Amino acid sequence: MLILSAIQVEDMLSAADTSVDTLTESFTSIVEHMQAINKHLLALDSCTIRDEAIICCSETTEKIQASIIAFQFYDRMQQCLQHVTSNLKGLSELVESPDRLYNPTEWRKFQTKIRSRYTMESEKLMFDAIVEGKSIDEALAIKNIHEEEDQSDNIELF
Repeated sequence: MLILSAIQVEDMLSAADTSVDTLTESFTSIVEHMQAINKHLLALDSCTIRDEAIICCSETTEKIQASIIAFQFYDRMQQCLQHVTSNLKGLSELVESPDRLYNPTEWRKFQTKIRSRYTMESEKLMFDAIVEGKSIDEALAIKNIHEEEDQSDNIELF
């Protein structure tokens, strides 16, 4: 059942990649068209309509840039779900072997392997909280506090 869950998540990620690729290509095309339109408008003699159109181009470009930044959510979600699938597969391998299932050393190695995959600080904080025995709600609160404090940078590199 754990492997089935991992496969289902991987399948959905693969399907979502196709949609995101389409959106990315569309945004790239829109940006190119906006640049061409702006270039043509700048070549025209100045008038109120031209100036208003240039402002619209600028505002549209800003909206497109904001949308591209919002795509980072998808990247974060995809990375997180890839970790979940790896963890489910690893857990499945661990519990299918009675020698490993009841061996505390194997569990510690598994936990170390899980934590080493995390690249986002929020993931590490949640993991550490759960390992320390905190509840799910407490772990989520720790993550949320970290993200609020880190709000000054809208982009978390991972």
